[in-house]
Amino acid sequence: LGTLGAGNHYGEVQVVDEIYDEHAAHKMGIDRKGQVCLMIHCGSRGLGHQVATDALVSMEKAMKRDQIEVNDRQLACARINSQEGQDYLKGMAAAANFAWVNRSCMTFCARQAFAKVFQSTPDDLDMHVIYDVSHNIAKIEEHMVNGRPMQLCVHRKGATRAFPPHHPLIPVDYQLTGQPVLIGGTMGTCSYVLTGTEQGMEETFGTTCHGAGRALSRSKSRRSLDFQEVLDALAAQGISIRVASPKLVMEEAPESYKNVTDVVETCHMAGISKKAIKLRPIAVIKG
Repeated sequence: LGTLGAGNHYGEVQVVDEIYDEHAAHKMGIDRKGQVCLMIHCGSRGLGHQVATDALVSMEKAMKRDQIEVNDRQLACARINSQEGQDYLKGMAAAANFAWVNRSCMTFCARQAFAKVFQSTPDDLDMHVIYDVSHNIAKIEEHMVNGRPMQLCVHRKGATRAFPPHHPLIPVDYQLTGQPVLIGGTMGTCSYVLTGTEQGMEETFGTTCHGAGRALSRSKSRRSLDFQEVLDALAAQGISIRVASPKLVMEEAPESYKNVTDVVETCHMAGISKKAIKLRPIAVIKG
């Protein structure tokens, strides 16, 4: 517990670059450009991946038994009330709980580090959590389908929940703005905080993107990018990086990802989430 792990997970010290929605930003405790924030992107440290891998095997057998056909084996599934379905949901819940505790531990460690450096307290530094949200998870939710409310199991893979204002499942502080939506960019560009919309609720079951998305595969990134060149380019932008492995620097280089601003702009223009804040990295830690 309390570890970042590898891949695209990170701890990032950022500064507020732009505020698009002053009311929403104020509700989150962000009221000026240049304000320092910390974004942590991490999950269950492989536990969720293992749960999914094991479930794929058992669900393939369940699909043959129940005559379920899908067009990609990665979409393997089982009926919710079957033994396989229940086993998966319980395993996934255990992994999700691990992820939340993991992020909570890292939040504590980050607060202690800032308090030590600035010889203050986390409270005096106003280091409060804006929002903690999971992606790559299934949730039992109520949505309107063909004009009537239905209980659905909504899987979000490479996506994040983005509930609108006045939704009963979001905190009181965000009832008028909609749920904060955390969009991680790359370590050399920027990240965003958006808010959920009613249109997103109607069109995407309250869902939007959760990051820029890869433009190059990890192996292609390693073949085509140079470790030192990536580090030098980040340093030239005033971005300090600490990383466990040189291989990760190439895999996670800004060039390996789509332009996060284009992705966010698409979601904003489509109305499924609304821009609130843009954040620029100044220090990046990768496992």
